[in-house]
Amino acid sequence: MLIQVCLYFYCKFLWRCLKFVMRKLTGKCELQRICYSTKPGASRTMKIETSLRDSKSKLLQTSVSVHPDVIEKTIEDIMELKKINPDVNPQLGISLQACLLQIVGYRNLIADVEKLRREPYDSENPQHEEMLLKLWKFLKPNTPLESRISKQWCEIGFQGDDPKTDFRGMGLLGLYNLQYFAERDAAAAQQVLSDSLHPKFRYSFAIVGINITDLAYNLLISGTLKTHFYNIAPEAPTLSHFQQTFCYLMHEFHKFWIEEDPMDIMEFNRVREKFRKRIVKQLQNPDMALCPHFAASEGLINM
Repeated sequence: MLIQVCLYFYCKFLWRCLKFVMRKLTGKCELQRICYSTKPGASRTMKIETSLRDSKSKLLQTSVSVHPDVIEKTIEDIMELKKINPDVNPQLGISLQACLLQIVGYRNLIADVEKLRREPYDSENPQHEEMLLKLWKFLKPNTPLESRISKQWCEIGFQGDDPKTDFRGMGLLGLYNLQYFAERDAAAAQQVLSDSLHPKFRYSFAIVGINITDLAYNLLISGTLKTHFYNIAPEAPTLSHFQQTFCYLMHEFHKFWIEEDPMDIMEFNRVREKFRKRIVKQLQNPDMALCPHFAASEGLINM
């Protein structure tokens, strides 16, 4: 343990010495070198984020968590600290602002998603009930729901006659995602639901949707989705970006499930883990964008 600590500080010391030498040789600070030599997107933003976070300057360290309204002022302070003339280097301020908007936006997105995940479904809340009933309407537009408590809910993949118990793990986040998919890409959602009832590839649509919500949530929290969001969102990633990503993952998992040809639903965890590893591997590519122009209905498998 002591050796690891010593090695960490030794490497950090060497890195700072290297930065000092590079600044003397090039006449540019690390932020300038990154912005001038790295193309926009995840590659640049992630390098800027690491540079700011690992800086010995308190101003730079805290810049990754400032309020969006003060980003412009923060950029001015950074330029002043680094003795960079904004009139001579106008593009640097623009590039840093774009990166900070993404970095701060990602942190705020985590907070928004976490808030939804922590809010339990409340059957006494009219808004929650309205969302649930809309989910049925979007998925089964030609089949009226006979009553709020009904075995019909099993037809769209819930476990019992009252879906509220199935939202315990992901809270309102699971419902938000399912409704978004069913409303924004109705044809795709209805087709996936229909395929999920196929005797050979049967799975519970709603339960799998909540499970894929958990997958998307963990990819977000771990920072794995930074590659994707920094490549598709020119500014701050939003909840809509997260929900679009869920739709993509839901659609891709559906195709992956069919391709894996599982014996039965008992293989779900194996298939899900294999799917997770594939997504994580894809996101290790700094140029990766999972769904830059995604429309689920364009790639459906008709069974």
